[in-house]
Parts: sequence; structure tokens; C-alpha cells
Amino acid sequence: MVKSPDKYNADGFGEAPQSELEGTPLSGSISDWAKQISEETAKPQPKVTKPKKTAAKPTSSSRTSRGTSIGGSSDPKTRAAAGLNPVAGLDIALEDTANLPAGGATATVAALSALIESGNPLFKNGTAWQPHRPARPSKSEGGIAIRMETDFQPSGDQPTAIRDLVSGIADDDKTQVLLGVTGSGKTFTMAKVIEETQRPALILAPNKTLAAQLYGEFKSFFPNNAVEYFVSYYDYYQPEAYVPRSDTFIEKESSINEQIDRMRHSATRSLLERDDVIIVASVSCIYGIGSVETYTAMTFEMKIGDRLDQRALLADLVAQQYKRREMDFTRGSFRVRGDTIELFPAHLEDRAWRISMFGDEIETITEFDPLTGQKTGDLSQVKIYANSHYVTPRPTLNQAIKSIKEELKHRLVELNQAGRLLEAQRLEQRCTFDLEMLEATGSCAGIENYSRYLTGRKPGEPPPTLFEYIPDNALVFIDESHVTVPQIGAMYKGDFRRKATLAEYGFRLPSCMDNRPLRFEEWDAMRPQTVAVSATPSNWEMEEAGGVFAEQVIRPTGLIDPPVEVRPAKSQVDDVLGEIRETSAKGYRTLVTVLTKRMAEDLTEYLHEQGIRVRYMHSDIDTLERIEILRDLRLGAFDVLVGINLLREGLDIPECGFVAILDADKEGFLRSETSLIQTIGRAARNVDGKVILYADHVTGSMERAMAETSRRREKQEAYNTANGITPASIKKNIGDILNSVYERDHVRADISGFAESGAMMGNNLKSHLEHLEKQMRDAADDLDFEVAARLRDEIKRLRETELAISDDPMAREVELESPVSGRTKGRHNAGRAMHRVVTDENSHPNSPLFRKNTLDEMTVGRTEKPVRGAVPEKPAGPGGTNRNDDTIIRRERSGIGSYEDANDARKKRRPGKTGRPGR
Repeated sequence: MVKSPDKYNADGFGEAPQSELEGTPLSGSISDWAKQISEETAKPQPKVTKPKKTAAKPTSSSRTSRGTSIGGSSDPKTRAAAGLNPVAGLDIALEDTANLPAGGATATVAALSALIESGNPLFKNGTAWQPHRPARPSKSEGGIAIRMETDFQPSGDQPTAIRDLVSGIADDDKTQVLLGVTGSGKTFTMAKVIEETQRPALILAPNKTLAAQLYGEFKSFFPNNAVEYFVSYYDYYQPEAYVPRSDTFIEKESSINEQIDRMRHSATRSLLERDDVIIVASVSCIYGIGSVETYTAMTFEMKIGDRLDQRALLADLVAQQYKRREMDFTRGSFRVRGDTIELFPAHLEDRAWRISMFGDEIETITEFDPLTGQKTGDLSQVKIYANSHYVTPRPTLNQAIKSIKEELKHRLVELNQAGRLLEAQRLEQRCTFDLEMLEATGSCAGIENYSRYLTGRKPGEPPPTLFEYIPDNALVFIDESHVTVPQIGAMYKGDFRRKATLAEYGFRLPSCMDNRPLRFEEWDAMRPQTVAVSATPSNWEMEEAGGVFAEQVIRPTGLIDPPVEVRPAKSQVDDVLGEIRETSAKGYRTLVTVLTKRMAEDLTEYLHEQGIRVRYMHSDIDTLERIEILRDLRLGAFDVLVGINLLREGLDIPECGFVAILDADKEGFLRSETSLIQTIGRAARNVDGKVILYADHVTGSMERAMAETSRRREKQEAYNTANGITPASIKKNIGDILNSVYERDHVRADISGFAESGAMMGNNLKSHLEHLEKQMRDAADDLDFEVAARLRDEIKRLRETELAISDDPMAREVELESPVSGRTKGRHNAGRAMHRVVTDENSHPNSPLFRKNTLDEMTVGRTEKPVRGAVPEKPAGPGGTNRNDDTIIRRERSGIGSYEDANDARKKRRPGKTGRPGR
């Protein structure tokens, strides 16, 4: 086939000619380009009559319900004429702005160029940025001392660490480091420092799980003080986003946890009203919430004897976004009954207020239980806080609406001049709806995107966060700082890129980019005195502290770090197998870390074939399933757990006697110094714990990790010798120290008292059965017969499988299946193709195939059982008439169809992982 000649290039691979540059080329720095472009755009453009030409047809424009999107076009000329990057799917590059038509660069480009050229991120708009310190109102519940309620006394390294940290705080040290090994009681040390300094505190945790653990600990330490919980209130959150390459817009989708929302309101209220506040928060506290000024401005106080108009009071409650509900009285609502107003405050869980009026005078204020209506106390005065952190006074809201309309007008002109009509129409439609909602109700969906105008901040300044609520004399404790600090630094960039794309394509105004988390430099400038707590502090903490740290290596329980041994990696699997058998013979558990998911599953399969009771755990396994795996490991249902990176921080298994790190010489994230030290620490909860690194040569990370472990062991052994502590004596009392305050600084799978000293699998199962029987009787007493029947069936199943589980945990899936019928013992086997059939010669041939259940058989499982007797043959099919003929096409489950080919059966897109060998 003869190729047509290419008029651009002889070999046929040349580029099409680009449109020539019109107008004056841009000069100066990139940061000045946006200003020049806007000036050029403002100039009146002369009308030039050009002959009409047929526009180039886009090669692949995407058609949606909103019409044809220019964002889906891949034709370079079409995209460039519309102000887009000639390459489909990419935003406008800063280097290409000179080649675009006038008006093609948008506010996103200006923001990006300013961001790149700014250099110091704390240098904004030509001046150095100073953190905002709003004025706080006088506190109505101040003057309460912070006091610990505990029977434990500091021991080991704790007295020295507490003294050093308190001294550094008194000397106004900005950053300190507490290097505390696993199980050394770092949480107890933090609580003691708070008590001795008598300062409010903010404890930062890297995730919700550790935050909940710390919240429970501090709640038990300070029962008479305000210990609050401030994490993201979303159970599920999918932020809105736009993918230009495929012209896909992802709507915002979220599920709000009402309990966490209440705790957030309680936290901000306590910060404004009390001195004895301890906030346990996740990294989400660097995201924007309402400003302190507007939040406090929308607060009003009432006391007995005040005169006020009832209608004005109701209007004020509506302005605070409380909802009037006569029937459904829930948190954040109120109801009116004559001269009595009942209010359910946003920060309370099980208490509400009843305000009784005589004419226009408040006669009594009563606290009552909203469920029963029973009175719980009398109050002299109350202060009502808003039902939302984004509540805004009406004058501020009116001014914000004007500013939003002004920005919308300029942005629409900008998009229309660039020829981006679809984006202009989209933006006008969305913003007009939001403005109408703001004018009518004072709120709208996504109101946080207009936070710049609602809070009065300048462009580029960060929004108000929790750090503006905490007082200047507060302390910040960063738990697991080697994980938490990098999280803080990573939040901003991803959020900025997503918001910039939304603004670029008309889904949001460019001001939405000011609704963002704090940049790391801004957080660093805003944070008060800080203590970084970690077993492996990273470079940032050590540099900020000048290389000085308070060390907490001695464990109050006397346990020492495990010995570390290096063995060749060539025979690592066989060597691990031998060590696992020795460890299991002693009654201990084993943790094995590998590099990939495939290696974890293959090693689990191999160990299972060798007769080892083993499971694996990695990111494909659901969170709830992980908790069950850890619980089964501690109970002894299996002996070995194979994992990758989940066997690092926060995993607490006192029964673990051996940790194997395979391929330890593969330098990288999973085998860095920090990872190795954290993984080695998993064996530090057991007296006989040991660690083996399998490597053909010793890397720098291995050498440093082993040196640090040896240093800690020497110090611990010297302390035990000097104080006459014998760690081996704790061996028989491991069950007694599980709930010690020193052992609760990490997440442990709760086994509800089953891991008692000397307890065997049979004893644990027996106790579990007794517990289930008690629950069954209690459910029957409460007339909850469905739960009682379900518990009864579970007890039957466990009794049938007790011996099999003791021998092999895989018996639940293998040995418990009948070789004849395929049924599983102790279960109803709903949906199984085969049933247990007993031949009955006296059965009538025309009798129904299924019979009704007895009362004892009516459970939530199967509803019918096969009749005992002969089963009629299956109807003739295309493959034969014999019932046992495999060629007969069997009926599939409902929803697939009737008698179709088995190859058409639908399969799961991604099979779920269970952690069991081969699954």
C-alpha cells in the first residue's frame, strides 16, 4: 500500500504546524505573566472580519447528559482555541501560557505561578505572614485544676523523662523529643507532664484507631477534667473531583457520624469555656472549620430572670442552625410547647434543657433526659453554642454573598473571553444555586468552599482551624511523630491539585482553593510548644530539638528488647520453618514479614502444606477481618501470621515469641532503619522473644537498627541488675500485666479475658460457650427469639467443631464437610446444591419434596429442609435423563437465569481475601 506524501515532513512523522504567536510576547518572571495577561484581556479587542471556515471536528469528544464537553476533545487546535492544553487530559502548563490566545490563562494558572515563584510560603502578598490569634471570650468554667486519678507511680526511665520535659517546657523550648520504646509507658509520661505543667494539651495521633485508644487512656487518667475527641466526623468521604481526561465528575459523597460530630462541638466548646482541656485529635484538625470570631459571635447566654421575646429567641435558634422538630427530638433541635422551650444542645449527648417562661421572663431552666423526660437538675444560666462550626451572622453572610457574586461575574467574563462556554455555564448554574440557598437558609451544600468570604481572610491565607481555638499556652504532643509529621506535610499538595482542577473546569470558583488544610510551614508557625513522641524519631523532630531528646528505654515491667540475629537468606524459608516449630512447641506465636502480597500468600500456602497453622494479613483484607485475625492469633487458633507493613507500629501481641524478617537486606521503605526497629519491637512484649534477620549481607539500615537495639538492651539489663529485677519472673504472669497502664500505649485485639496465664484453647472455647449460653438466655428473657435462636445454632456449631479446631484451624473448611453430601456440620448450608438424604422405603412417591420445619428448626438460616425419603429423578434435559449425569445443565442461583451455560455465570470483580492459605 502506497503512503500518501506528507506535506509537513517527508518521512510522515512530522508535527502539524502550530498557530503563530499573536500580540506582544510575555516578558519578565512567571509570577508577572498572570498580571500581563489580565491587562491584555482588559484592553478592547478590534473586530476583525475573517472568512468563515469549517471548524476542525474533534477526534474524540465525549457526549454526556450535559452536552458535548470540550474537555473530552483531543484535537490540538480545538483545545488550544478554547484555552486548554493541546494535550488532552492535562491542565495548562505554565511554560505554554505564552502560546495560548489572550484570555486563555485562568485564575488557576495565576495561583500556581504565584505559588511557585513565592519562594518562602510564609511570605504572602509582599509581607511576612503572621498566624492569626483571635480574641477569645472570658471563660465561664475556668479555674479547674488538672488532676490524675491513678494508682501507678512513675518508674524506670519515666521520672527522668518527666523531669526533662517539664524543665524544657519551663525554659520555653519550642520542640522536644520523647524517645520511648514499645511498652515503656509513653502515654503515662504525657499525662504526668500535663498534670505537672497544668496546661491544656492537644495530642495528635496518626489515625482514628490510635486516637480512640489515646482518648480512652486519657479519659481514665483525668475523669474529672475535659478530655475531648476531635477527629474527622465522616464515616465515609468521597471528595468531589474532576478527571479531565475522561470528562468525569465525581460528586461529593459522605456519611457523617453524629456521635463524632457531637464530640467535635464539645471539644470546641470546652476550649472556649474551660482551662482543664485535653484534646485527642487526628491529623484532620489542620483542615478548616468556622472561625473563632463568628463561632463566638453566634453564641448567646440566658439566665433566670432575663427578659426576652420568645419569637426572637426562636429566630436566634434558627439562625444558629437548630431545627424545630416537635416529634423527632434529636441533638441540634428544639421544640416549643406553650411558654416552654425544650432545646437539645449540639455538644450534649443525653441531656437537654427546658426553658420555662412566664410572659417574657425566664422563670426556670431545667436539665432533663430527652429520652425519658426525667428531670436531672436545675440550672441558673446556660450558654447556647451554634449547631454548626460554619454558622455565620447575617451581616457577614450578606457581605460574603456580595463578594461571591463579584468574583462570579469576573470569572464568567474570563471564561467567556477564552471561549470556554461550557465551563462558564456550569459555573454560573452551580454558584447561582448556592447563592440562592445562602440567601434563603444561611447555608448550602459545600459552604466550606466559600470560607474565604465567610471568614474575611485574604486570598492565599489559610482558613481557620482547630489551632486557632487552642490557647497560646497549650502543649502539643505528636504521638508516633515519625508517621504523623509526614502526614501533616502531605495534606496540602493533594488537596490543592484537586481544587485547582475543579476551579479550572468551572465546577468551583477559584476562591475554593483557600478552603484547604494548613501547609506544613503554616502549621509549624502556628503550633505552640511541642513534644514529639516516638520510638524512632525522624530527622525533622531531631533537628527541631537540636539533637537533644528525653529517653525512655527502661520498661517498668522489666522486659528488655529481644536479641537480634542475622542468618543467610539463601535458606531462609526452611530455617524459618524450623524456628516456627520450635516456637510453637513453647506455646508462643510467630510473626513473619515479607516484601510483597504475593510472597505473603505463597509463603502461607507453603507453611500450611508443611502442617503449620498459619494465616496472612495485608491491605486486601478488610479492617474488621484484620481484627478477627489478630484475635484468633492471640487465642491460639493458629500459630503464625505472615504480613508486610501491617506488622509495624501499633501491633501489640504479648504472646509473640519470634519475629522473622525475610529479605532484610533489600534496602528500601520496608527495610529501612525505622521499619526494622519498629518490627523488632513487636517481640519486646515477651520474655523469650527473639528476632532473626535473613540477609546475605548487612546493610546500613540493618547495622544501625541492630546497634540501636543493642544499646537499649544494655541499658535495660543494667537497670534490671541494679534494681534486682528478673524479667523471667514475668513469664508466668503475662496475663496479669496485659491491662497494666504501661502496656496500653498500642492497639491490642481484645480477647475479653481469654488470654489468661496458662489458658489452653479448650478452656478458652469453654468460657466462650458459657458466655454465649448466658447471652442466649438473656435474649430469650427479653423475648428476642431470633437472636436467641442464632446463638443456639452458634453454640451447637462450636461444640461440634471443638476437637477439630484444636487439631487444625483449617478443619472448619476441610474436615467439617461431609464427603457424601458436601454439607458443613453445625450450619444450615443455605444454597448448597446437595442435601443429606436418607432413603425411606415407606415414603409416598407423590409426597412433597420439602416439609415444614418444627418450632425448634425455625431459625434465621434455611426455612425448609428436605423430606427424608426417595427423591424423584430430575426431568429430562438436553444432556440425559439420569440424575447423576454431569452433562445435565443445573439451575443457577436466582438472578442469573434458568438453565444457562455455566460459563455465563457472573464472577466477583475482585475476590475477597480471608488470610487463609489458598484464599
